[in-house]
Amino acid sequence: MSALTTTARSGRAAGARPGPRRGTRLSPYLFVAPFFLVFAAFGIYPLVFALQLSFTRWHGAGEATWVGLGNYAYLLTSPEFWASLGNSAVMWLLIVPIQIVAGLAGAVLLANAKLRLRGLFRVAFLAPFVTPLVAMAQVWIVVFDQDYGLVNHLLDLVGLPGVGWLTSTAWSKPTLALLFLWKTTGFAIIILLAGLQAVPNTVYEAAALDGASRRRQFWSLTVPLVRRSMAFLVVVQTLAVFQMFAEPFVVTEGGPYGSTTTAGLYLYDHITASDLGTGAANSFLLVLLVFGLSLGAVRLLRPKDEVS
Repeated sequence: MSALTTTARSGRAAGARPGPRRGTRLSPYLFVAPFFLVFAAFGIYPLVFALQLSFTRWHGAGEATWVGLGNYAYLLTSPEFWASLGNSAVMWLLIVPIQIVAGLAGAVLLANAKLRLRGLFRVAFLAPFVTPLVAMAQVWIVVFDQDYGLVNHLLDLVGLPGVGWLTSTAWSKPTLALLFLWKTTGFAIIILLAGLQAVPNTVYEAAALDGASRRRQFWSLTVPLVRRSMAFLVVVQTLAVFQMFAEPFVVTEGGPYGSTTTAGLYLYDHITASDLGTGAANSFLLVLLVFGLSLGAVRLLRPKDEVS
């Protein structure tokens, strides 16, 4: 009995694994701790501070005065605030639907394996997206100048009158929207192209065997299968449009007559005036607005099999 007990104990001792040390259990957390510390310092704390600031009146110095919902009430009754939202909404209508259509058309074109120089076209479409915005804005100012711009010069050659592209309230927003489209449509093409490439070719082969035409395949297969990519693009571009700042700031400075003062530029005006409490409240109102618009777009564009 003593020999059997000794053998069993030795077998358990030989097969047993040592338990994890305390240092081993803590090491994964130590490796990820720097990220969470940086995120807390530069992400969570500024967000909480801005939320607290939105309920105060503070100009960057001295003691902040608690005003409760006063900043929000001021903005919601301010004609300038609603005018900036209206300008951004018009810009959204001029940009996002056109970009979805153009991006999908470009993605389908680049997904065609028979297209020659596909790599060159992809680089050409993406080049404006990686070009510095300020440089492109300066080019826009020169090209669309009312007196010496290239566009009005071409109109004059065909006998048409010049247009105040950047100086008239009717044309300033479409001109800025065209700049935004030129800048970011390549990004939209890349996103939708990635969605198209995730679709297996067997789906289209099966549809072709069933006699579906190219047009039928596009509307019944391509569009539904890239809805997630389209929804993602709508969310990202909605956020970008309502945050638009550099384009109107450099090209039109918010004019003429405030027609291109977007929500992002209006927020910047509070910062330059050192009205930081109102600016913080403005930013949170924009967050709620963009969240609502994005949620509606996602629900509208999600696949039918996900609709509850």
